Amino acid sequence: MHENTGSQRDAASTIFNLPNYRVTDAVDLLDGGRRVVIASTVPPGCPSCGVLAIKVHSRRSQQVRDVPVAGAVEVVWAKRRWFCLEPACARRTFWEATDQVPHRARSTTRLWDQVVSAVITSGRAASEVARAHGVSWWLVQAALAAAAVVLPDVDDVPVTRLGIDEHRYRSVRWFRTDEGAWKRFEPWMTTLVDLATGQVLGIVDGRDSTAVGHWLAQRSDAWRERIEIVAIDPSAAFRKALRTYLPRAAVSVDKFHLVKLGNDVVTTVRQRLARAHHGRRGRKDDPAWAHRMLLLCGADTLTPKAWNRLETVFRTDDPTDELSAAWGIKEQLRRLLATDTLAQAWDERMRMGYFAQIANMPEATKLYDTIVTWWDAIEVLVVTGAITARVEAANTGIKNIKRTGRGFRNPENYRMRILLASAARTVA
Repeated sequence: MHENTGSQRDAASTIFNLPNYRVTDAVDLLDGGRRVVIASTVPPGCPSCGVLAIKVHSRRSQQVRDVPVAGAVEVVWAKRRWFCLEPACARRTFWEATDQVPHRARSTTRLWDQVVSAVITSGRAASEVARAHGVSWWLVQAALAAAAVVLPDVDDVPVTRLGIDEHRYRSVRWFRTDEGAWKRFEPWMTTLVDLATGQVLGIVDGRDSTAVGHWLAQRSDAWRERIEIVAIDPSAAFRKALRTYLPRAAVSVDKFHLVKLGNDVVTTVRQRLARAHHGRRGRKDDPAWAHRMLLLCGADTLTPKAWNRLETVFRTDDPTDELSAAWGIKEQLRRLLATDTLAQAWDERMRMGYFAQIANMPEATKLYDTIVTWWDAIEVLVVTGAITARVEAANTGIKNIKRTGRGFRNPENYRMRILLASAARTVA
């Protein structure tokens, strides 16, 4: 005797696969669509007393938005109103509700889950997801807002290492002032990231100490006490906020930003020499300009051929030896940042100061003064190795979100999209 051990649902209900519902009817419409009628299989319990109902009061048909099943489908729920026969209960009747279609809902839970996954996990635009599922943009946005509500509170996230960096929220704008002059406006935002997991913890307007300080002030005392190290770029505004609200945390300056300052010195000197010696900007016929990217490469990464090209640049297009001096100071900074102990770092700093003094260039002097100003943070960098790499990775993901959405006009929607995407990546 054959005994069926599989699903006890009928074929249509199995294909439609909406939990706690069964398909009672399915018809083709004149416009080529389909209508599927469903009924709940969940025992109807009174929402007030919890007693199961056994007597139907009335019925009505409710259209429900659902995910496309082999194409667009019009879903109709044959909804029942039940009597509550419990004498002690004040509620006499109630409409049935399920996990998939809660009370007062007009869309299934699986539809909300699917549109959220399409936007956050797959990285699709909300408008494109709305068109694909046959719903409005507002429904997709409401689903995202509902998902953001259940995100864990920042104070409940155990963070010991914090990273801070800025990114541009929108493109540069120009505004005309009352005096008729044009004023440049750069809409910046600051990203705060857990360096251990890479999760974005917050997005604040601006990149000044006030914005970061306000966000830190909203955190609990216990949360701030757990912070041991904060990695930032060489920003005096960020450091001011940290000294005020995280006085016990050690501040580490990012290695990448310091190396960029060294590269900027080489570029500035090269441009200054081109104007001084040639009376114009650099051209492709000038060795220094033609090999401008080679000048920014680390010495430890150069091949023998690259070394030969670099020596040719210094020999033919550096009559004052200032360009080679700037390049040497940049390399000395790289050696300083590659040290493993504070004693080695101090020795390399002394050498860099000597090189800057011998070079006697304003660009080199300014770079060395920056190193001296941020020396405490550099020591923390040498000891802990804390950098803002995970913050930069988060900013790259933020740029992808902006590109997908073709920019954002509502900053709250922008923050919500970033926090949801970051939380999804962290969980994955």
